[in-house]
Amino acid sequence: MLDPRLLRAFVAIVDSGSFTRAAERLHMTQSTISQQLARLEDAAGHALIDRAARPVLPTPQGERLLGYARRILALQQEAAAALGDPSGTSSIRLGLPEDIFNPEMCGIFRDFTRQFPQIRLDVTVGLSRELMRRYRAAELDIVVVKEPAPDSDCRAHFTEAMAWFESALLPRDWQDPVPLVVFPPGGLYRDAMFARIERERRRWYVAFSGSSLPSVILGVEGGLGITLLPVAAVSGARLRRCDSFGGEPAMVVSIYSWESAGSIGRLIGEMTGLLSERHRRSLAAAGR
Repeated sequence: MLDPRLLRAFVAIVDSGSFTRAAERLHMTQSTISQQLARLEDAAGHALIDRAARPVLPTPQGERLLGYARRILALQQEAAAALGDPSGTSSIRLGLPEDIFNPEMCGIFRDFTRQFPQIRLDVTVGLSRELMRRYRAAELDIVVVKEPAPDSDCRAHFTEAMAWFESALLPRDWQDPVPLVVFPPGGLYRDAMFARIERERRRWYVAFSGSSLPSVILGVEGGLGITLLPVAAVSGARLRRCDSFGGEPAMVVSIYSWESAGSIGRLIGEMTGLLSERHRRSLAAAGR
């Protein structure tokens, strides 16, 4: 199935005769519209644009597809109009780590959907590496991810204070081997924990693996072991800093988006503001 978003990019390139003008028309970057055309060409199995021509022109296969593309886009518009009520007829696909998808972020989403009732927010909550993989594959429109360092195309990024935590209810002397409470394989915090404890030349074992942030916090509260978490994520939990490993390097919270104009730009701005405030609170908590 040919994605209408990709067809729209293809038609804009043909109509404008230029990747740059097509990107301006669709409020995208030139790299984004080039990537969308490449995905369409991969799906079609043919080159669709003669990039060497000035202005750029469709190839013979592109000419054959062009009429169908216009009809598909026109039918999409007709179908949306035929539904009458536009509420929820378009979507923004977001990916967020579990601790970022909190009541404050939900408040931003609530206000956004009230202001733009025609837009549906499709939210995926998961591990940062998988979210980033899906974003790079254009399966998500906006992602917030945790990473060691931001890529050059991120919209904004903030450092995030990290610390080791233990139960505030059941004090223990953590002798070797050290029991760890971890997230599932593939998690950034899990790998950082293993790397740090190996550098310390300490023996360790996984005492408990939780599938969610609440389950990991509960495992630590219950005295099953120690864990590495963002300082901002443990507010209200019955945890305290664990001094076994001292300080931990900060990670980065980054926000990425394929587009930045219109309603998506408004949403990115609100999300960035919340992440900035979260960063400020994290610094204050880390300094205590």
